[in-house]
Amino acid sequence: MPLYIDIHDAPGIDQEALARAHLLDLHVQGKHGVDYVKYWLNQKQGKVFCLCNAPNAEAADAVHREAHGMSAARVMEVTPEVAEAFMGAAETNKDGAVVLPGHDELDPGTRIVLFTDIVGSTGMTQRLGDELSFTLLETHNRIVRGALTSTRGREVKHTGDGIMAVFLSAASAVRCGINVQEGLSRHQNEHPDQPLQVRIGIAAGEPIEHHDDFFGSTVQLAARLCAHADPEQILVSNAVAELCIGKTLPLKALGPVTLKGFDQPVHVHRIEA
Repeated sequence: MPLYIDIHDAPGIDQEALARAHLLDLHVQGKHGVDYVKYWLNQKQGKVFCLCNAPNAEAADAVHREAHGMSAARVMEVTPEVAEAFMGAAETNKDGAVVLPGHDELDPGTRIVLFTDIVGSTGMTQRLGDELSFTLLETHNRIVRGALTSTRGREVKHTGDGIMAVFLSAASAVRCGINVQEGLSRHQNEHPDQPLQVRIGIAAGEPIEHHDDFFGSTVQLAARLCAHADPEQILVSNAVAELCIGKTLPLKALGPVTLKGFDQPVHVHRIEA
């Protein structure tokens, strides 16, 4: 049976009210052939995300409508792999609410996406040859993965000349980017004959509807920010900057920037580390 995730706009809802609503879902879901298994609450943003097995999107939402009347704003089909990659490995409490692994805190469902990209990777191979280029790629991988480990980031995939990762915390993603650039700078000082420059883009968002591409717009924005960045630069979206308020991170607003694939200019910030 297909797997669906739905999104509710529910400003002001609290954990107790949501637990009661989920219990009501469980009482009526059998009539619609649906199995609601877990939910995420982002109380700050007033968002709820519910994961279920259902014959179709209409049946999934019919459970909500009958149980408590809280119809979803969006319902989309996902695969288990994609849901876990972006929402994280889901542990639930006794009420079915997803909590952070090893913690009692609720998982807010928001993810921060980070891309790294080795500057001039194709030209580097032509100049330096396959063997040295591969050595530099391995250096990039080691530094990025070490930074991910120290900041609790999760690698999603290797892109060939970079890495895509996700975080629960915007501040952690920014610190990861800073750690990567500092690690690369140390490497450059120790190995001046091995030029290695990386650009980084970071964006924050929530699950949105995009056929065959869960979290599509956020991923695309992070990738475009990465592509737009200068060598050794970290660019972040406005959402990331807002989530980092009060974290004393070195952010500088660059104002609106036109990015390929986005109809409107995007407000961008630079990390001045």
